[in-house]
Amino acid sequence: MKKLILIRHAKSSWDAPLIDKDRPLSKRGINDAHLVAANIEHYLPDSYIVWCSTAQRTKNTAYIFAETLSIPQDTIIFKDELYTFDEIALEKAIKACDNQYDNLILFGHNDAITNFVNTFGNIVVDNVPTTGFVYITFQENEWKNIQKGTTEKLLFPRDLKKYDSPLTSKPIY
Repeated sequence: MKKLILIRHAKSSWDAPLIDKDRPLSKRGINDAHLVAANIEHYLPDSYIVWCSTAQRTKNTAYIFAETLSIPQDTIIFKDELYTFDEIALEKAIKACDNQYDNLILFGHNDAITNFVNTFGNIVVDNVPTTGFVYITFQENEWKNIQKGTTEKLLFPRDLKKYDSPLTSKPIY
């Protein structure tokens, strides 16, 4: 059995005129990353490998999760091929994972993540939002053979925020 955790990078900032790959996290992104990271520990397998896109916003998200979950930062593997918005490229990268690892945590980008989740999971989602967490299990024993899996958990920042009224969407922190 293979287990895959996909985490979309947190909300990025558009304040500075930077190329896409260099954009940092926004204040909301930082807060959301801390919020989600603090609520996923019981979903993590005992052992895993962590992969991350080389985009700055994705690295920053991975670092926040690593700090919160006591994952040594030097164990995160940064991969240029994960800086993709294409689910076929994402699928190719995941299917190339070494079979010695049964559990993969991957920090990446949309539309690749949403489309991958809808192809390989059993729950359709309109959009995996920034800092979205998706946990999928596969019955296959080799990454290259993964097919339709079971979506075990979807956790998005909005699921963790309390609202002051059902008529408003103003969060209370």
